[in-house]
Amino acid sequence: MKQGFGRAGRMSLGALLMGATVLHGVAALAQDHHAAARKWIADEFQPSVLSQEEQAAEMDWFTTAAEPFRGMEINVVSENIPTHTYESQVLTRAFEEITGIKVRHDLLQEGDVIEKLQTQLASGQNIYDAYVNDSDLIGTHFRYGAVMPLDDFMAGDGKDVTSPTLDLADFMGLSFTTAPDGKVYMLPDQQFANLYWFRQDLFTRPELMERFKARYGYDLGVPVNWSAYEDIAEFFTKDVKEIDGAPIYGHMDYGKKDPSLGWRYTDAWFSMAGTGDKGLPNGKPVDEWGIRVEDCHPTGSSVTRGGDINGPAAVYALSTSIRWLKDYAPAEAQGMTFYEYASVPTHGNIAQQAFWYTAFTADYAKENIPVVDDDGNPKWRVAPSPHGAYWQEGMKLGYQDAGSWLLLKSTPTDRAKAAWLYAQFVTSKTVDVHKSHIGLTFVRDSTIRHDSFTERAPKLGGLVEFYRSPARVMWTPTGTNVPDYPKLAQLWWQNISTAISGETTVQQALDNLATAQDKVMERLERAGVMTTCGPKLNKESSAEDWYARAEANPDWLAPQRKLADEKPRGETVSYDALLDAWASGKAKPDGL
Repeated sequence: MKQGFGRAGRMSLGALLMGATVLHGVAALAQDHHAAARKWIADEFQPSVLSQEEQAAEMDWFTTAAEPFRGMEINVVSENIPTHTYESQVLTRAFEEITGIKVRHDLLQEGDVIEKLQTQLASGQNIYDAYVNDSDLIGTHFRYGAVMPLDDFMAGDGKDVTSPTLDLADFMGLSFTTAPDGKVYMLPDQQFANLYWFRQDLFTRPELMERFKARYGYDLGVPVNWSAYEDIAEFFTKDVKEIDGAPIYGHMDYGKKDPSLGWRYTDAWFSMAGTGDKGLPNGKPVDEWGIRVEDCHPTGSSVTRGGDINGPAAVYALSTSIRWLKDYAPAEAQGMTFYEYASVPTHGNIAQQAFWYTAFTADYAKENIPVVDDDGNPKWRVAPSPHGAYWQEGMKLGYQDAGSWLLLKSTPTDRAKAAWLYAQFVTSKTVDVHKSHIGLTFVRDSTIRHDSFTERAPKLGGLVEFYRSPARVMWTPTGTNVPDYPKLAQLWWQNISTAISGETTVQQALDNLATAQDKVMERLERAGVMTTCGPKLNKESSAEDWYARAEANPDWLAPQRKLADEKPRGETVSYDALLDAWASGKAKPDGL
């Protein structure tokens, strides 16, 4: 027994003392993480929908859940917009101090994010542990089977790292990231809509209001339909011509042959015209890309296969946008890309724009620019998009971007779990209100209803009122009908540009687009690369056959025949009436 106090005994005692020291160090380190959380809560994460005590409890959960992953470094990626810049530069530091997990959050152009994602999908090599990817790809992710459904992850491997305060029901865009199997595949991180933008200060000038009504027979106001939008565009460009000695135009757009021309149209322009069927978040069985789906299988986009991308509604949509670009926008707009056109209305010479991303809000609300008054209030407002002649009640009315977190099955489980913690952290109720004041890309209903946004609303031109209204559900991303977004999206700018340049007619351009989309879907069908709900194209028949079938089916609308009158009387509504309707919980004023 004395041997127990010999060399071996002394080593055991030393190991015991060392273990105690390590345990003390771990406890102290954990205490440091908890203390760091409280410092961030006090110094950075205000305001919040949670009390500081509730914030501390939420952050304590992250500290505890992260214990197995302390010291790990993970890699995530998103596109480069202010919301994600804040995450990359500030929230990564907070997350590391609170959890002990280091995050490299790369910021890339959206196209580069998709390229990295496609590379990882093709190779199976883990490039990033999580991606923020537009929910436009939900149909792609669902069908290829390489993305981990979050519902499965939260119930399985990720159960112990899923926050009890995540509150999925609070996310406004969850329907956008839900696949036909009913599972949530992606977690929204930022959203912005594509709305109608107009100069409220000009629309309420008595002399302009009188001139407009005398000429068109109805009030100058927010256009309800495209006819009114066109009348207003004509009024400012052709009649008013100048405001305070400077040129004024009734429309702004862009038309250069460039990849950005694609999302000008895929971002739901055709839905605004009335292409596709009724249904939210997207038309069923035909969506705004003109793609018909039957039993979850895409069956074609040409009218001769039951689709609608080259039908009369689509021809009307593209023809109208080209006419407006050439007749009512500044001449240089035809040669601009998205990135060149985006800031033009801030110069003060554009009266309205039918297609305006709310992600521009912060830049358009800066002081000392022509569209902000001397008191720092915007001279402009945002309102619901006007609709085209083919649009009917029950259809979506525009686009909403929803950049959302996704996990790939190729990512090692421990890295996916650590990345999932980070994704929840940057969208947590502790963080979200403050983050939303920076990026103005709301994802939580509780955030948009916070008192701090009530106070800030007058400086944001109607953005807060819109997101609090029931109307917001009519602006949605690309949906699940699109089987392979990257392959199909590139076809749009390549074909639509030929109609803008005059190389083809509008009908020829859309026929070519329909044919190209159907060929891609045919190849996907033959290859059998999709694990579920892959394309099964209909055999071609006459357009007349499909028009008749749509008319005979009470649940179908598309494809619609050409209307006898594509320019009904213009209709407008006062902006105050819109606000009153939204405040009372209505999507629009009674009588519209």
